[in-house]
Amino acid sequence: MTFRFKGIDHIQLAAPKGCEEQARLFFGEILGLEEIPKPENLQKRGGCWFLCGTQEIHIGVQEDFLPAKKAHPGLIVENLEGLRNKLEIKGCKIKEEPPIEGRSRFFVDDPFGNRIEFLEFLNK
Repeated sequence: MTFRFKGIDHIQLAAPKGCEEQARLFFGEILGLEEIPKPENLQKRGGCWFLCGTQEIHIGVQEDFLPAKKAHPGLIVENLEGLRNKLEIKGCKIKEEPPIEGRSRFFVDDPFGNRIEFLEFLNK
């Protein structure tokens, strides 16, 4: 039997109990991602979900939460400098890393300390 991967449906970032208000501020208001409803049978777990392009970012409650300092999602952005400016205005600390050929990028921590990378492909 052969199979092939077709893409990624979602990523999940862990957060502490009671994270929803901060998640909605950061992912919804600051990043401008659309919140989407969680399935009814999962709502009692807490957290919230956002749409990022055609994929989803799930913020899930973890009882013994520790932020992801190395593992991270890499989100593709159009107008990376515009996002950088908005994040700086909102008080987010931008973390620079060595460039990757063909891409501009930087990192920030979400309100819970999880690392997030933002990338923009350079024109060739």
